Amino acid sequence: MYRIKEHTKRRAKKLGVKVRPSRRKGKKVDVIGKDGSVLASVGATGYKDYPTYLEMEKAGKVPKGTAAKKRRNYKKRHIHRNKKGTPAYLADQLLW
Repeated sequence: MYRIKEHTKRRAKKLGVKVRPSRRKGKKVDVIGKDGSVLASVGATGYKDYPTYLEMEKAGKVPKGTAAKKRRNYKKRHIHRNKKGTPAYLADQLLW
């Protein structure tokens, strides 16, 4: 099960949503709206995300700057992440 990082919790608070470990197989995070409904399940469990890379950098498992490089590449690849409220937007805002 994916452990939600502080980065994601801070970003969720800023967006006005809540997050919890996903109940959906293969997903990292369930995004919960103000009314308590699940807005989206985001983040594939088989892939790392920005906060994970930051932790790996801190632990010395990857070179410094890896997180920033991965974030930059993610944002280049995912061009449909700018429409507010979509799962792609939520994944971008919470995990990257």
